[in-house]
Amino acid sequence: SKLVALFEHPLYNIPIPEVTERDKLFVVNPMEKFSLHSSGSDEWVSSSKAETLLPTGKTAYDTYPTWLKFHVGINRYELYPRRDPLLPTLLHDLATQRIVSSVQKSGGTQLKLIMTFPNYGQALFKPMKQTRDQETPIDFFYFSDFERHNAEIAAFHLDRILDFRRIPPVSGRLVNITKEIRDITTDKKLAKTFFISPAGNVCFYGECSYYCSTEHALCGKPDQLEGSMAALLPDKTLAKRRSWRSPWRRSYHKSKKAEWELNPNYCTQVRETPPYDKGHRLLDLIDMTILDFLMGNMDRHHYETFEKFGNDTFLLHLDNGRGFGTHSRDELSILAPLQQCCSIKKSTYLRLQLLATQPYRLSDLLREALATDPLAPILAEPHLQALDRRLGKVLVVVGHCLA
Repeated sequence: SKLVALFEHPLYNIPIPEVTERDKLFVVNPMEKFSLHSSGSDEWVSSSKAETLLPTGKTAYDTYPTWLKFHVGINRYELYPRRDPLLPTLLHDLATQRIVSSVQKSGGTQLKLIMTFPNYGQALFKPMKQTRDQETPIDFFYFSDFERHNAEIAAFHLDRILDFRRIPPVSGRLVNITKEIRDITTDKKLAKTFFISPAGNVCFYGECSYYCSTEHALCGKPDQLEGSMAALLPDKTLAKRRSWRSPWRRSYHKSKKAEWELNPNYCTQVRETPPYDKGHRLLDLIDMTILDFLMGNMDRHHYETFEKFGNDTFLLHLDNGRGFGTHSRDELSILAPLQQCCSIKKSTYLRLQLLATQPYRLSDLLREALATDPLAPILAEPHLQALDRRLGKVLVVVGHCLA
């Protein structure tokens, strides 16, 4: 396994700083039992002290469902650890656990569902919109592109191979539209949009600002539909998140350009603006830029952080569905922050160099990681080949900066 060898490499064993109580998202007494409350969110509260010690003699933590252990493990430095023993179980749960509720997620431009499991765990479901071998039409603007379920799955594994670990775990899943969405939804607006197509397939389209109409309905075969299931982060009432507008956000206008596209010295003013004027925020943003360039994602207008950790923490790389849309073109403008600032973390640069060598070739590693997903193959071969080509281009940009 090339992946096992990669994670054994010294560059993947650089220790994170010691995690103190202050650095944990949740401070939990492992001896204290938690009871889960279904309130539409994954709320969990400490139960009375009477239940503190369990009759089994184990700690209460052992009885937590996997999604809760994932939440409890989040800290200032990482969303999940490199050698996370929970990861295989959490991915398996996302792919197999019984779905007890499906409702449409509010906000966003395209249809997404929130699915709940019997243990109150929740996942964000993005349905299949296009086949593996379709490319985004060249005349499409980035802001009207489809969100792809397989891009969400591939982005999670790529983020892990780059050792960022800033995307919540994602698994593919084949969902039964009739039994796992239509028959159990309590969402009246969603329920009104189901129909049987002329071909006898079960379809629905939901309510949203893009692609929610009978012409763009999601149809099963006859009711089986592929999608991505992403583990939800802790409810915002429990762990507030702050949303930051990216300084290199695109204009989202058909003819206007953003300031960074017109001003080659744009990075100078970013460096003088908090929170980019100190700490590692700018370098973290450049990490995210490299991830986006490798998968061809032009749609990174915002990013989020956990409010508890202030400015000294990692960025969450959420919403990656517009990646992996094209393999035949490389969008160099995505690399603007790297090109304009000429800054990169040394550890990131060394890992990128490693991933360009034969024993650790990036395409081979991602192909191996994706082979374990229930919906494999996740990416068409040309997308994997494009990764190696794009990685070469990132290293050329860094080379120009060094020169």
